[in-house]
This record gives sequence, structure tokens and C-alpha cells, in this order.
Amino acid sequence: MDPNNPTCPADPNVSNYREMRFTVQEVNGREVLLAEGAVDENLIPRLRAAIQNFQGDEIWLRSPGGVARIGNEAGRIIRENSLHTRIPAGWVCFSACNFLFMGGTARYVDPGGIFMVHMFTHTADREAIRSEVAAGEDNTVSLIGEIEQQSALLASEDNDFLIRMGLSRRLLTDVMYRTAAVADETNRETRRCLTLDEALLYNVVNASSAAQSVSTTQSASADSK
Repeated sequence: MDPNNPTCPADPNVSNYREMRFTVQEVNGREVLLAEGAVDENLIPRLRAAIQNFQGDEIWLRSPGGVARIGNEAGRIIRENSLHTRIPAGWVCFSACNFLFMGGTARYVDPGGIFMVHMFTHTADREAIRSEVAAGEDNTVSLIGEIEQQSALLASEDNDFLIRMGLSRRLLTDVMYRTAAVADETNRETRRCLTLDEALLYNVVNASSAAQSVSTTQSASADSK
């Protein structure tokens, strides 16, 4: 585990693909759709094509996250197609990947699978902020106003999405919005990995892994990519 954040692994298995890839794999006589890699700007057409050609009903997710807006849209597409979502043992679904996972009509996190969240923020571009501050008070006030507006819109969209997908809004207030937006010397918990009890409490998981006969042991071939 990460010594600076004991809720999460130090080296989470999120895949290093820069764009999410979709591949079909047969497991115990059933087809599953593997979704691995970053949630990129051009994800939606590939997701639609993958679903159209997919004969199964379950997607396995492994991702470091990416574009939140795209993750939200992808989660809605997964729900429209009544697909199930799963995080297999050893795999991690982080940040924007959370929205894909929450789109599942039935959602599974296998023992050893990790649903990792963080505080969404519009202040990641530190250089842009320094430039605006250096330009003077008017620029700084304008930047703060823009960040406030975009943050409010994002919070509203997150809230709406969770309601539509049947999750508790307390996932936002109790967990996501309480993680540190920026790491510092006193607080490095910028991400949080839910326990199974927490995942059940907030209805992130709404089905038991034991209810499905699909084994995750055959996913090893994808782990090394």
C-alpha cells in the first residue's frame, strides 16, 4: 500500500494505454468486453462501435481516468445498452473511469479490484494560474470566478449523474469532495480507494460478485499490457 495514502496501492494497475482500447475475451464460455486505458476525447465512437459488435453483457474496466465529460457520456451509453460493469481482481478504475463503471445496470467489484476516486478540480494547470496571478488583480479575480463557475457546474453534473445511475449522492459529499484537491506536505491523500463496505453503502456496487459465474482469473493476459 501507499505509505502516504494507506487506502490505495502504491502502484495501482490502471493500464498505460493513452487511449482506451476495447477487446473481447472469452471467459468460461462467455464473452466479456475489456476496456483498458485512459478516457480520451475520442473515446465515444470507439465505445459505440465496440458495443455494437459485442455479443456479451459485461464490461471489465481498468483505467487511470481522463476527461470527466467523456466519462460521463460513456457511462450514459453503457446504461442505455443495459450492460453490466466489473472491476476484476487486481484492476483499478480511477477518476473518469468511475463514470463508466457507474453506468452499469449491475456493478461488480471483485475482491482485489479497486474503485479509486478523487476530488475533481479545475485547477490542475498551475502554470496558467501563476500567469494570471502575475498579470494582476483583475486577471486573478476573473480566473477565480471562472473556476468557481466551472466547479459548480461540474458538481451539479456529478450529482445528476449519480442520481440517474442509482447511487447515493453521499459518495460525493462523504468521500470524493473530502479528498485533497492538491497534494501538500501535510496531506497527500489526493485519491481514495473505497472498501467493499463503503462501495455497498453508497450503492457503487449493487450486485454480489458471487452471483456471476464469470471468473476473473483469466484476465491475466491483459494485465501485462
